[in-house]
Amino acid sequence: MLDGWTDGAAKSAIVDFVARVTAEGADFVEPEARVAVFDNDGTLWCEKPAYIQLDFLVRRLAEKAAADSELADRQPYLAAATGDLSWFGGAITRHYQGDDADLKVLAGAVMGLHQSMTVEAHAALIAEFFATAMHPTLERPYQQCVYTPMVELLRYLEAHGFTCYIVSGGGRDFMRPITSTIYGIPPERIVGSAQGLKFEGADGHGDLLIQPALDIWDDGPEKPVRIWSRIGRRPIPSAGNSNGDDEMLTYSGRAGHPSLRLLVLHDDAEREFAYTAGAERALEHAAEYGWTVVSMRDDWARVFGA
Repeated sequence: MLDGWTDGAAKSAIVDFVARVTAEGADFVEPEARVAVFDNDGTLWCEKPAYIQLDFLVRRLAEKAAADSELADRQPYLAAATGDLSWFGGAITRHYQGDDADLKVLAGAVMGLHQSMTVEAHAALIAEFFATAMHPTLERPYQQCVYTPMVELLRYLEAHGFTCYIVSGGGRDFMRPITSTIYGIPPERIVGSAQGLKFEGADGHGDLLIQPALDIWDDGPEKPVRIWSRIGRRPIPSAGNSNGDDEMLTYSGRAGHPSLRLLVLHDDAEREFAYTAGAERALEHAAEYGWTVVSMRDDWARVFGA
């Protein structure tokens, strides 16, 4: 079931861990406690040259700039209107390096994009985006920018009694319309950042409307908090790729108990991208604590599906 993984230390760590926690013995874990968590951006699907959700938001920001000329010379509308994806990617990278100045500017604009829209109307916009949008450099639909070996890992864990969740800094309501299709993970197992919601009802019917304020920023130390509040169990395997996943990986398992922490390393410029910016601290901790670093170049026989 792990055909997309080459034989080596990473694959062996996965197989050995699953064997230990599913066989009777000192490390056996009951099926109900076999909880696995995965980051999304850069862990399950491609995140360069900019996040897929950012492409969706850039298009929406460009539409707003086109409708209001007073916005066109201000960030992030200027970057959206000119197609400067590097401004958006830089804002996220600098966030992971401790500088949130541009991220705050971006967040302020994004919060108002879908104000008072129903959650169903918002989901329809996202479904339309995924039906047509292409990756700007890989020349493939975004639905095909999913890492095949990681989807194989999801199925492998499920076949051994694990329940898999996605825990991402990305938008919960951006992921939910597509994750069943591309990962086989239903919307109720998606934990992510989210805007506030407001209920409005009349004549026996009601809707949830998106509000122009952040409810949850599911990143860094907030990830373990959200895992506990949403899932109610400590995960034993976890997978991430950046500093924003560091605390989630640290929270996986307890001292003296079995755990598997996977850190995806983007080191394959030929098939995907090669970068470590925004993952420096996580890589240091992987070396210090013995986490399993997954090399795209060396550990994956293929990156994407056909």
